[in-house]
Amino acid sequence: MTDSQIHTPVMLDRTVELLAPALEGPGAVLVDATLGMAGHAEAFLRRFPDLTFVGLDRDPDALEIAGRRLAQFGERVHLVHTVYDEIGDALHSLGIQEATGILFDLGVSSLQLDRVERGFSYSKDAPLDMRMDATSELTAERVLAEYSEADLRRIFRDYGEERLAPRYAQKIVERRASRPLVRSADLVEIITAATPVAIQRKGHPAKRVFQALRIEVNQELAVLERAIPAALEVLAIDGRIVVLAYQSLEDRIVKRALAARSTSSAPAGLPVELPEHRPEFSLLVRGAELASDDEKSANPRATPVRLRAATRIRRAA
Repeated sequence: MTDSQIHTPVMLDRTVELLAPALEGPGAVLVDATLGMAGHAEAFLRRFPDLTFVGLDRDPDALEIAGRRLAQFGERVHLVHTVYDEIGDALHSLGIQEATGILFDLGVSSLQLDRVERGFSYSKDAPLDMRMDATSELTAERVLAEYSEADLRRIFRDYGEERLAPRYAQKIVERRASRPLVRSADLVEIITAATPVAIQRKGHPAKRVFQALRIEVNQELAVLERAIPAALEVLAIDGRIVVLAYQSLEDRIVKRALAARSTSSAPAGLPVELPEHRPEFSLLVRGAELASDDEKSANPRATPVRLRAATRIRRAA
């Protein structure tokens, strides 16, 4: 299996359609803040022959695969090992002042899910790692070994929206007192044993716990809270941003950030909107768009996606 065969980009046609008006002119710069295995990237570079492309990723494995895949495009491609809230610094390091298009394809990547040894999947036994960047220190094993019961309960509740968070946290703390949890199968065993059978019938009981651990290990929500405003700051006038989110916590952050910058700041009742109160952005889609039924059937990873998009209409004074 080749690199290009192991990843099907989600909502590719719609993403290209939305970003195209910002990428067709001279000097266009597209930042893919979540490069992954470069499925979206390759499509954009083929479609827009004059495009300068900047790909960001915290995962060195993804950068290596993407580098091979995009080598055919030569000097048009710039890849940066960084977390996407550093988008401004990444561009400035390349001598680029602003982007005309920005894409975020959030969540765990296909590469991370498909490589069992990374430990992201509850369905396959592997070390409890879950790091998107293997050079970082915090792992899921450390979280489970070192966090207090209260902190485990908090992350399962807040990041996994798990109603059984107190029970799971208690059982993990009880288990680690006798022997450590080092494999994903260890954690799945504990969660399954602590879950009523009626709830197990509704889906895998470990799904939300694994999501919560992954978010904690990689600080995904905290990074995203900083990343969307940072991306909006470096977007050019008439530039466009598209964000694909896969769970409600991510989508909520994106929705709030885009809404705040696309709404007038004028006080209620003001007879005339002053220029400084006008919104800086305009939303390109109503609410969040979903993948089509055909795409969901062909690519199950598109099932939970929520797409939001905006264009910059002015800069704040």
